[in-house]
Amino acid sequence: MENMYDVIIVWAGSAGYPAWMYASRYKLKNLIIGAQPGWALATSHKVENYPGTISAPGKEIMDNFKKHAEVSGSEILQEMVEKVNKHEDHFHIITTSWKEFKAKRVIIATWNNHRHLEIPWEKEFLGKWVSYCATCDGMFFKGRDVIIAGWWNTAVTEALYLADIANKVYLVHRRDTFRAEDSWVEKAKAKENIELVLNEQIEEITWDMLWMTWVKLKRWKELKADWIFIAVGTIPNTGVVEDLNPQKDEEGCLVVDKRQQTSIPGLYAAWDVTTNSNKFKQTIMSAAEWCLAADSVHSDLM
Repeated sequence: MENMYDVIIVWAGSAGYPAWMYASRYKLKNLIIGAQPGWALATSHKVENYPGTISAPGKEIMDNFKKHAEVSGSEILQEMVEKVNKHEDHFHIITTSWKEFKAKRVIIATWNNHRHLEIPWEKEFLGKWVSYCATCDGMFFKGRDVIIAGWWNTAVTEALYLADIANKVYLVHRRDTFRAEDSWVEKAKAKENIELVLNEQIEEITWDMLWMTWVKLKRWKELKADWIFIAVGTIPNTGVVEDLNPQKDEEGCLVVDKRQQTSIPGLYAAWDVTTNSNKFKQTIMSAAEWCLAADSVHSDLM
């Protein structure tokens, strides 16, 4: 069939590149489609928790991922996928510029969208004074004062993680009670260097020439710190396969089996949008899931 690929990989991130590489090593005709190579990891100023990488900018790691895949013989199209549909014996992929491709199998590696506080300077200072991942960036603030904003388990557990690194952790929550599990909340209350700032909301980030100096709160005048971590949840970005109606869990993550296959035969998924890997959103987990997905595709097509 004209323009038919064995597998098309949707999105060029820390999961897509390893799948790309493995697909090429298996001699599968493959294409990866992604507008921004590396996506979230490429914006991390330092990564120190990926095996074999003592310390490196996220962009450097993603560049190496990309080079490895290219050397293996894969094709890349820097563009966004608009929609994935399925016909009887193949998938039909349409990009935002209306390019069309056909594939026997599809692996989707789209990302989670971070929920934002929607405050002034939040997006502009991402990677400078703002982060959405304490486990990614927390080690760079040893002995300093930080703020974490949020109310679910993620916010409380990340506050506990930061408490072992930072001098002071301010946990800002808009209500007087948490939605997190009681056991985590009790541990946070027991930490001497975690201060719970309840019934409060961050309204603006303020800075001088070099550092974030404080955040403006709704009720307090200010709260001084060196960095702010935002943990108000994520939204799985699975819109490109919405028409296929794959099974999802209560958080909107794609339900996959041990082979990374979704409820739609021939459609595989990995990375942050799946129910696998205990939803541990780290580069090593996304790369592993994608390698497994590529291996499963190879087994299907043998």
